[in-house]
Amino acid sequence: MARKRVAILISGRGSNMVALIEAAKEPGYPAEIVLVVSNDPAAAGLARAQEAGIPTAVVDHTPFGKDRAAFEHALQRELEAHRVDIVCLAGFMRLLTPWFVRQWDGRMLNIHPALLPAFKGLDTHRRALEAGAAEHGATVHFVVPEMDAGPIVVQGAVPVRPGDTEEALAARVLAVEHRIYPQALRLIAEGRVTVDGGICLIDGKPLPAAAKHKQT
Repeated sequence: MARKRVAILISGRGSNMVALIEAAKEPGYPAEIVLVVSNDPAAAGLARAQEAGIPTAVVDHTPFGKDRAAFEHALQRELEAHRVDIVCLAGFMRLLTPWFVRQWDGRMLNIHPALLPAFKGLDTHRRALEAGAAEHGATVHFVVPEMDAGPIVVQGAVPVRPGDTEEALAARVLAVEHRIYPQALRLIAEGRVTVDGGICLIDGKPLPAAAKHKQT
């Protein structure tokens, strides 16, 4: 079976991008990273992708002003030119319109630094600590028009420790992100994930509780 062609969209350093690039180097991995796109010409991740031999492109959002549709059509043309099958968002700091999301329905993934549906949006580590959460983690989900609300593919959890700081918790969660994003992309690229009523099924079965990989 041909490997799925994947584009990664970034706005910054691209640490999850690197995790996906490294995973795709493994023999037998069902996806290949064919493009990294940033909306910021200064994104550090662009150089990291180039060092790994991955083609890069910049679709700078600033010339488009508030015209999100024009920006997204330019982005769509770039993805189509590289015959992309799956899009992975990795720190891509642009809200996407329903039109763009529809183009990639069931083919666009995002990683969020929290155990969704808890702590949607920003500042997840601070909010988890303030809420006294016993555990925290990361979620890979399909992108839908509503932010951080798409069907969950994989989650990974870490315990919140006494005396945790935002930085310490963030570092442990980031390690989880780097592990579960390649895992989720593998499942999607292998065609093992279907969505039924907003719920992801893996090989036709609901996501088991064990999909929340705990880490001490």
